[in-house]
Amino acid sequence: MALQTCSADQLAQLLGPNTTAAAGYLCDQFSTISNKFIDTAFAVDTTYLLFSAYLVFSMQLGFAMLCAGSVRAKNTMNIMLTNVLDAAAGGLFYYLFGFAFAFGSPSNGFIGRHFFGLKEIPSSSYDYSNFLYQWAFAIAAAGITSGSIAERTQFVAYLIYSSFLTGFVYPVVSHWIWSPDGWASASNTDNLLFGSGVIDFAGSGVVHLVGGVAGLWGALIEGPRIGRFDHSGRSVALRGHSASLVVLGTFLLWFGWYGFNPGSFNKILSPYSSGSYYGQWSAVGRTAVTTTLAGSTAALTTLFGKRILSGHWNVTDVCNGLLGGFAAITAGCSVVEPWAAIICGFVSALVLISCNKLAEKLKFDDPLEATQLHGGCGAWGIIFTALFAREKYVNEVYSNKPGRPYGLFMGGGGKLLAAHVIQILVIVGWVSATMGPLFFVLHKLKLLRISAEDEMAGMDLTRHGGFAYIYHDDDDSQKQGIQLRKVEPRSTTPPPI
Repeated sequence: MALQTCSADQLAQLLGPNTTAAAGYLCDQFSTISNKFIDTAFAVDTTYLLFSAYLVFSMQLGFAMLCAGSVRAKNTMNIMLTNVLDAAAGGLFYYLFGFAFAFGSPSNGFIGRHFFGLKEIPSSSYDYSNFLYQWAFAIAAAGITSGSIAERTQFVAYLIYSSFLTGFVYPVVSHWIWSPDGWASASNTDNLLFGSGVIDFAGSGVVHLVGGVAGLWGALIEGPRIGRFDHSGRSVALRGHSASLVVLGTFLLWFGWYGFNPGSFNKILSPYSSGSYYGQWSAVGRTAVTTTLAGSTAALTTLFGKRILSGHWNVTDVCNGLLGGFAAITAGCSVVEPWAAIICGFVSALVLISCNKLAEKLKFDDPLEATQLHGGCGAWGIIFTALFAREKYVNEVYSNKPGRPYGLFMGGGGKLLAAHVIQILVIVGWVSATMGPLFFVLHKLKLLRISAEDEMAGMDLTRHGGFAYIYHDDDDSQKQGIQLRKVEPRSTTPPPI
């Protein structure tokens, strides 16, 4: 909000002779009121960002429920504990290093150099609310990776990779794309990549592709779970133990995505023209709508697509399709029309189904389909934005340079597409060059994968002191298509209380 000034001398001339004291008093009152409006604007925007941060953090509960339902019952406590670890370790390392590497300004185009341990925060550019919001994003990337290596990874490996990812790997990428100093940032005022920069508004590449590629390397180096492929190489379904938890986690993630995407505006009280009903609050609403439509379309497309391929109405596949649509629309949610979001969701479902087929052929085992979902659909979302970004919305959201390139299919030329192809390549290269060697070293040091005996027995029993439920997995029953059976009492007489 622009600061309005009042001149007592000018006002006295308007009021007439001998009115200097009155003019001074009126100007003082005007300045006080003006400052109150400025304070209110900061308070409203900070409250909006904090509320968005709380929504994004609630996605950790969604990740935890989704992961728990997608693994076998004998590994439930283990995967739940890794989700807690992602948030806790990520909080410490993002505070010490991550936020500084991502947003420490002034800096170079590669990495930030200030704000370690939140020193010099708050400043004119960042407040504590910005740290909290960005920390919630960082641990989301770590949560994606944990799903790819579930059911077979040592706990110490989770601690090491989660700290490294949230403290260094992810912050560097977010600096490139989101910091005003980043070499690929659309907010860079000095040297925009191809005159446009990268429009990855809420992180299809920064969050989802980073987490997906990290998970890819972890799962590749570890290898598939025991029993995932038989001796002839055919795929064997090791289904999760609770579709109920999968659905619960999906709805929690859906809810949190309304902080993930609309919250990425960081502020809401920004008029595009004074005194109009249309402003950034309208863009926030439009972003929520595009997010909803993309996820909904992807869910329905997956429902019917998997029905045609497998003959079943599978709720788990539908949930993954829904999340794939969300991951894809995240990049362009603020700069595309609602009808384009439907196209985004439709194609993202096809991308996810195709990636899963490819993973099966290559004997790649990802218990939560995290690499295929976040990596594949995230990459599609980056390309989609470069095709369908609308000129009007691009200029409103990224107002630092009017007239920049926009979507190819909307008449904006191919410069934005070129920038986005480069984004995909550099993210894949950077994460591969950092997380790949880390997982390889952990593997060589025998710190990555658990023993075959522990894997067969389940990590809840061997590493965490017991099972999460009175249920257990029956490996023989899988051949008949039954995943779990309940341990019933032998007697019909109820046990004493």
